Amino acid sequence: MDALLIEDLLVRCILGISAEERREKQDVIVSITLYTDTRRAGQSDRFEDALDYRAVKKAVYAMVEASDFQLVEALAEAIAELCLQHSGVHSV
Repeated sequence: MDALLIEDLLVRCILGISAEERREKQDVIVSITLYTDTRRAGQSDRFEDALDYRAVKKAVYAMVEASDFQLVEALAEAIAELCLQHSGVHSV
């Protein structure tokens, strides 16, 4: 299994449990490791055979920006579940 990294994605969202934390969006930096098999894409040099990690990144960005979690653990779980919905992602 190969690892593709999405590092230091800056997003803004409501996160936390106190009223002060939830008053306005705060900066959150997200880094994700996607595990996939890149052999076919490496051999064919065709985009269609590769994991579209740009689409994964855009989906994560949109979901987190619209989210409202109390716990960072819940946010991380939601990000992982979203990534696993993309074809070719075996684990996160």
